[in-house]
Amino acid sequence: MVLLKKRCRPILFVPLACFFIFFQFNPLCMAGDKFITISGVGDIMMGTHFPSTEYLPLDDGISLFDDVKEYLKASDITFGNLEGPLLDEGECIKACKDPEKCYAFKMPERYVNHLVHAGFNLLGIANNHIGDFGLPGRDSTFRLLKHANIQFAGLDSHPYAIFKKNGVTYGFCAFAPNVGTPDIRDIASASELVKRLDERCDIVIVSFHGGAEGAENRHITCGNEIFYGEDRGNVYAFAHGMIDAGADVIFGHGPHVTRAVELYNDRFIAYSLGNFCTYGRFNLLDHNGVAPIIVLTVNKKGVFQEGKILPVIQDYKKGPRIDPEGRAIFELIELTSMDFPETKLVITEAGDMIRNQ
Repeated sequence: MVLLKKRCRPILFVPLACFFIFFQFNPLCMAGDKFITISGVGDIMMGTHFPSTEYLPLDDGISLFDDVKEYLKASDITFGNLEGPLLDEGECIKACKDPEKCYAFKMPERYVNHLVHAGFNLLGIANNHIGDFGLPGRDSTFRLLKHANIQFAGLDSHPYAIFKKNGVTYGFCAFAPNVGTPDIRDIASASELVKRLDERCDIVIVSFHGGAEGAENRHITCGNEIFYGEDRGNVYAFAHGMIDAGADVIFGHGPHVTRAVELYNDRFIAYSLGNFCTYGRFNLLDHNGVAPIIVLTVNKKGVFQEGKILPVIQDYKKGPRIDPEGRAIFELIELTSMDFPETKLVITEAGDMIRNQ
């Protein structure tokens, strides 16, 4: 069921200067060895040369992240969902009558450098496009990310990653309802994996690609979500189950729109981070073009301390940029108050996320 609450009052313009204050003056971020910052964004598809190179950025993607990379680089861990393989050559394995209408993606292999330069050091690859070009696409992506020293997970052959940074051991795993990826619908098996990671790691981060797509599906149903006949999982039960098993941060994506956020047992859940950098082939109208950068501050046990929402907007065939109107903030205020009216998470109009004691 959907929990409903009266919609928020109309929101006023938020000055862009508010977004800089968090990084420059936040005392928790200055605490160095005591607190950790973890950023999360949604879908990343930096342009595709299938079915044509016309779907690649004019400058070969060099400037795609220019307007946001200073924020992405500011965190200890910066996560995103890589929506498709990194592959130069290869054949699409999708059954498409018309290639022009076939939504299959492959990004040039050299585009891995754009991810590095933007500050990403953690990627989920469990989604419905990582297998668009079969095993060659998955293998190429595996090889390139490993060589670039970007941690990743989300294939049956690579379901998790364990790594250390600045004395903290992180565990990461990613799930989707798609062939070749750990199954979001098998909550029992997913819980066992998270429990094993929790035993070995200080902080466990979980990514999922699930839920029905589109602006008409922005709310959490707390049940199985079916989209075009496919079971996309029960994201509410999954997220709560993973935290019960020992996860500390949950980053969801897949619906291509922003969804609510929640605190559960003092751990943070984002149910969908929307379209972050999706060049050329994605619908970016209205809600589809608005997304957050979520910046979390947690302690070394993964307990939520505070957070910041940096609102991002995309225009057709441009990369993400900070939205001076703050629309992603206001969407999250509205959606969270309606779907989770009892959560202890408070979101201010400046984009601050604090825990209500």
